[in-house]
This record gives sequence, structure tokens and C-alpha cells, in this order.
Amino acid sequence: MRFALIDHRLIPEPLVKEPHYNLQKISEFATIPPQSINPSFRFSSELQSFLSGRSLLADEIPFSIHTLHEHYLNGYVSYEKGVDEGRCLRCGNKKPHLFASFHCSRCHTECTYCRNCIMMGRVSECAPLIRWNGPGPQASSVTFDWSGTLSEAQKGASEQMISAIHTNTSLLVWAVCGAGKTEVLFEGIYEALQQNKRVCIAAPRTDVILELSPRLQKVFPQTGVTTLYGGSEERHSYGQLVLSTTHQLYRYKEAFDVMIIDEVDAFPYSYDSSLQWAVEKARKPQSSIIYLTATPDQKTQQECTRGKRYFIQIPARFHRHPIPLPKFVWCGLWKKSLKKNRIPPALKKWTSLRLKQSKQALIFFPSVDLMEMALPLFQDMHPLIESVHAEDPQRKEKVMKMRKEEIPILLTTTILERGVTIPNIDVAVLGAEEKIFTESALVQIAGRVGRSADYPSGDIVYFHYGRTRDMIKALLHIDQMNKEAGKRGLLHGQ
Repeated sequence: MRFALIDHRLIPEPLVKEPHYNLQKISEFATIPPQSINPSFRFSSELQSFLSGRSLLADEIPFSIHTLHEHYLNGYVSYEKGVDEGRCLRCGNKKPHLFASFHCSRCHTECTYCRNCIMMGRVSECAPLIRWNGPGPQASSVTFDWSGTLSEAQKGASEQMISAIHTNTSLLVWAVCGAGKTEVLFEGIYEALQQNKRVCIAAPRTDVILELSPRLQKVFPQTGVTTLYGGSEERHSYGQLVLSTTHQLYRYKEAFDVMIIDEVDAFPYSYDSSLQWAVEKARKPQSSIIYLTATPDQKTQQECTRGKRYFIQIPARFHRHPIPLPKFVWCGLWKKSLKKNRIPPALKKWTSLRLKQSKQALIFFPSVDLMEMALPLFQDMHPLIESVHAEDPQRKEKVMKMRKEEIPILLTTTILERGVTIPNIDVAVLGAEEKIFTESALVQIAGRVGRSADYPSGDIVYFHYGRTRDMIKALLHIDQMNKEAGKRGLLHGQ
């Protein structure tokens, strides 16, 4: 789309009536003149609800250019640049190799667009990002429907979170797998909603968001809760409480008073600077940010130790039992075994025992190819054994079947290393020496075991061809947390 500048106002090309006006890409204007809000204008509440806090392409907005422009002229909508001076203003990308040019039918010139966020629609030099400038929708009444109690460690973290919300500061909650991080959030979210603040819980992975959504809807039954992920049917609805994958935050700008990042150490968020930029863009200038992690990276741990980062640690699970320590079991040339259509004997024996005891289990593989090679061998042991990976179209259904105890053993990639809770489960890792199994991944995988108060123990085994530094660091990490919990009197009998 091109614009004309007429009387200090941008006019979209379809609405320019005189042919002599100079038409330009939005990126070619040195400044974009702001329009003051006309308080007597009767704005569209539907457009307000759709656009509040968002930064969207015209193609994503189901309103006519006439309606959008009328709201622009009255100060309720703004046109902003999408790509400017080598930067995408939706995802923050500045890498030259992630831009490309094409002959654009809208501006009739060579036009540069961002390839980094192309899956969300093409942001180019002539494509404006459209925002809502007026007041946000009226918040619904807030009810808090949770009768649970917090442990001493959880309560301390909850109080620190409420303090961070009041003071618009940041807080890192470093809590072991199974500490009950979600419950720690409840009172802080309630406090924010009562103050008419808008809250976002973001996580890198869809599985985490899908697990959180029904829990939050149950606790805040009258609050508008929106759940966003690739293909989500709720992506056009306004929510006072938004649960979102970090990718979906590309579409937001200065929307949230409270930003909560769950699994802050997880791929792809931890590796992708554009996702981190999107999180910062989605926050209001005056807002609080809460980071949640069980496995902070080395840099973050050092910042905590040196007092450079404000944090609180929860070293014990809510049920006051220690985290089961992983066992290391050598299983020989396991890849060679699989290629010869044999499950490594040590793993086969372990799996047989689980089937005999009717004990559900997850078995983690380092790659999809190796897992799919192994699946028919495991199905010979039991026909209901299944496998799952990130691109599996039945991923959600298989996880649900596992929860319903319809699948005895599920083979998986690291996609299920976090965000999934199955009460009474044992876990094995095949090829724990492989590079994909970092300290963080191995700690998270071990954290799938013993999460339920009814089943606080379980078996976690790293089957390997040789011990690695990451395997040893994972074991020491879990042991250290158990010792810290014991020292603070957070375990039963201590």
C-alpha cells in the first residue's frame, strides 16, 4: 500500500481522490504525523476489541480500509512502519540475509520484506503495521476460584511476585521441576486482574500453553482468557489474561502490564533474539516481567550468585519429597542394535518390567529417525506403544491418550521434556550421551518423574554408551537442589 501526505495526514492510496498527489511507501516518510484523539468520535467497539494491544497488517484485520482510516483520522488508530532502515519492526530482525526484495504489485517498485516472520504474513517496506491508540476494552469482573494451599517456599515466591507486580520490576523464579510454579502465579495474576492490568503468560512451546489453558480458565472463570498458538481459533479475540507461545507475541505491541515467561531457558526462546525482542515489545513501558525456570543457563546462575539479578529459589517440590535421582546404565552400541532390528538389551529389560507392572513410561530418543526405526520393535513388545514428535499431526491426541492411560509407553523426542505432567510414570533416555541431551534437557526429562503427591517417586534412567559432562552436571544439579531443600527444612522428615 502507498500513502499520500495531505494536510499532515497519511491517506491510503485507495482513498486518494486527486491523481496529482505524490504516493510513497510508508517507509519513505521521515516522520508519520500523529493524529490527536477526538473524544466525541463514536469508535467501533468491535475494532477496539480486535486491535487493542496488537500490531497487525491490514490483511489481518477484518475491517474495511474506510473504517480503519476513519479511526485514524480521529486518533484511535495509527499507521506505523513495518520495515525501516534494515529492521523489521514486527519481529526485530536486523540480519541482512533474512530480508529479500521482490517487485511489489502494491507499491510498483522493488520492495524489501522480512523473511524471519514471513509465516505470519509478509511485512514489507510498503506494508503498514496498524495499532489501536484509544482506550482498551472494559475489563470483566474478576473471581478467583482456587481453594488450594501453597507450601512455605511457594508462598514466599508468590509474595515476591505480587511485590514485582506492584513495583513494575522484574523477578526470576528459579524452581525445581514439579515445584508447583503454576500455583505460585495464581495470587499474583489475581492481584493484577483486580487492578485492571492485562496479563500475558508466554512459553516457547505449544504443549505448555495447552496444558496451562484449562487450569487458568478454571481458576479465573469470569475472566476473558485467550489461548494463542499456531492455528489457534482464538487469535482474533481480546483477552484480559492471554496465554501465548512466544512466536505469537510478534503481533503485540505495548499490550501487557504483567509479562510472565515460562520455561525461559527453553528452545527456541533462549536461542532466538527476535523472540526475546518480541517479548519486550509486547510489554507496556511501565510493566513487570516474571521469568520462570527450573534450569537457568550458566550466565543466569552466575548473575544470581553475584547479586546482579533479583530472584527467588524454590528447591523443593510442593509435596515435600526429593526429586528422584537419575541412574546411569551403559547399553553398548545402541545405534548398531537398532539397525539390526534389536532393542538394546538393558532398555528391553527395563521396558519389559514396566509392561509387566502396568507402569506407564516415556522413553526419550535423540532424533525422530532413530525413534521411528525403534517403534515397530517396541510394538512387537506391546501393540499399543506409540511415538510422538514435534511435527506429528496427532501429537495432542497421543498426549491425551497417555493421560487417559490408553498408551502404556510413549516414545518421544525432547518435545515432551517439559510442560507435560503424567502422575505415575517412569522415564528412560536412550543415548543420553548425544549432544541434544544438554544438562537442561536431562534435568527437565528427569523432572517428569515423581511430580504427583500420590506418586512422589519413580525411575529415571539415562541409558548411554559413555558418560558426558552434561549427564554428570544434570545429576549434580538435581542432587544439589535436593540438598538445598533439605537444608531449608522443605522436605518431609527434615
